[in-house]
Amino acid sequence: MAAQINLADPVGPAVRPTADERLLRDAIAPLDSYTEDGVYWADLPGPERRAWIWAQNKAESKRERAVVWDMFKKDPLAPLGAYWSAYCMTGLGIFVEGFTLFSIGNISSLFSAAFPTCWKTYKVCNKQWTFAVSYLEIIGIICGQILVGIQGDWIGRRFGLVQDAVVMSIGTVMLIAAWGTTLEGWVICYAWALWWYGVGVGGEYPMTSTRSMEKNRGKSGASNDRLHRGRDVQLAFLMQGWGQLYNQVLLIVLLLIFNHHGNPPYSKTVTQWTYRLSFVGVLPFTLYLVYYRLYKVQYADEALNRSRARLHTSGYDYDSLRMAFGHYWPRLMATAGGWFCNDFFFYGNKIFQGQFIAIIAPGSSLMTGWLYNLINIGVSLVGYYAAAYYIDNKFYGRKRMQTMGFVWDFICFVIPAFAYETMTKPGAGIKAFQFLYFFSSFWNQFGPNATSFLVAAECYPTSIRSSAHGFSAAWGKLGALAPSVLYNYITPKQRFKVVPWFGIAGILFTEIFLPDTTGLDLREQERYWTYVRAGREHEYHGIAVHPQHLSLWERVVQKRHLQYDPVKDRAAKIDELRRESIDEKAGTYDGVDADDASFVDEDVHSYFSAQQLSKA
Repeated sequence: MAAQINLADPVGPAVRPTADERLLRDAIAPLDSYTEDGVYWADLPGPERRAWIWAQNKAESKRERAVVWDMFKKDPLAPLGAYWSAYCMTGLGIFVEGFTLFSIGNISSLFSAAFPTCWKTYKVCNKQWTFAVSYLEIIGIICGQILVGIQGDWIGRRFGLVQDAVVMSIGTVMLIAAWGTTLEGWVICYAWALWWYGVGVGGEYPMTSTRSMEKNRGKSGASNDRLHRGRDVQLAFLMQGWGQLYNQVLLIVLLLIFNHHGNPPYSKTVTQWTYRLSFVGVLPFTLYLVYYRLYKVQYADEALNRSRARLHTSGYDYDSLRMAFGHYWPRLMATAGGWFCNDFFFYGNKIFQGQFIAIIAPGSSLMTGWLYNLINIGVSLVGYYAAAYYIDNKFYGRKRMQTMGFVWDFICFVIPAFAYETMTKPGAGIKAFQFLYFFSSFWNQFGPNATSFLVAAECYPTSIRSSAHGFSAAWGKLGALAPSVLYNYITPKQRFKVVPWFGIAGILFTEIFLPDTTGLDLREQERYWTYVRAGREHEYHGIAVHPQHLSLWERVVQKRHLQYDPVKDRAAKIDELRRESIDEKAGTYDGVDADDASFVDEDVHSYFSAQQLSKA
């Protein structure tokens, strides 16, 4: 039988029945996560759980449609404006990251066609420097992820956001102006410009993820966090796909303008104008990002400051970082290992997409390859949006989405690995190969590429969230670096025999070490971490240790689910609320404000005020 929290029961012997405990509803058992009887959704038996989730999804969809319709009636453009403000501006840094990062493969194909003695035969350029173009940016990204991840928890989120925008703006100018007295000198300058830009790109990962996750405020914000946290992060992250689309369309248009057609030959002048003006095309977005983050972004550090006040820390929380590596190492295995496996798939595919498309369309021109890539980006965008739609669904959620993505990516790569000769023959074989190539892109976005960006932040407490995300993302980029180096030395056929096994590894990391945080209130995770940091881990009995929200390792080996007890947790939470309410009214509590995403709101104060009056 599911454990129930009867909100009609008195709290203790000193409380009279006149006190209305339903004032504590949102603090103890909010209706978006609990039944009317106070049963947590994950405690419901199978059929009842499915019915409850279905009813909640239906009601929430109806509510959101009504909100959008009301906005539309007042102003037809208001819904688009709200979408732009909530998701596009939050993900604008990821947009410019997607534009520039994935331009490497596109532009490299153009360079190879226009400068064959440098990029193909290596007669006038050092072979290692031309290879370095592929991996120096990734090294810069790794540096940025670790550095800015630490800065985000140490100096603050807003500092990291502004710094990233400035670094990327300078990097864009460097890419536009890159030059050298020799062709090889230009390649070296271009490679180091990519490294610098990569540092800014790397910082975008922890900053955008934490910003998307921590921007909800107040009572409605807490509900939105539980119901739509994944969607909020994913709709910001999928701006990466729009950046790729903009880059590819702009390159096609510029090549048609300067070359007058898409077919070779491509002169050196045409190539220089095309590549440089493509970066000019993204510079206004990057400069606006500096302005927006410097003057418009507010409350970026609120969640971090609240966490510091709760934990009585200032500056960088080294103790939490040290304890997290000990307490949450299985989660680090999941978020870092899963991201590594995903990026081996994803970035290996993107960086060397020219070679992959050459298999699909052998002998085709550069423009044909770009058009195929445009289709691939469109397929990927469908996957991005599908992930945003399903990522908060309690039937599916983050963990299942990540596992299924790895499963399908494995299938899509293992088939050509063992049937390469058949699938690269003209006719049905090539068509099947083409389908698998596009299909793998869909499942990568509707899978680990979406979830790895999210879970690397939400699995950890606020005080070290940015650092943990940066650490996990850096491991991911090591997964991107590996194929960027390895693929230079093996044939396309051999690549397909290497890649699939990272899908199997990703499945294992996910199923063993990754918890399912779908629907988990992050305030509860903060509350749990307060207990852990105080050395009172076993005194916590809330939903953060519910079996639904723990990994297989945490349940079977560490047995943390045995601490879960909703009745004990209710009593403990009410005691905490009482103390916080009293301290806040006395002006001695510095942990939260009444208008932020804390448990203490006006209803809680009213309840305990009623208690005091009843005692009098």
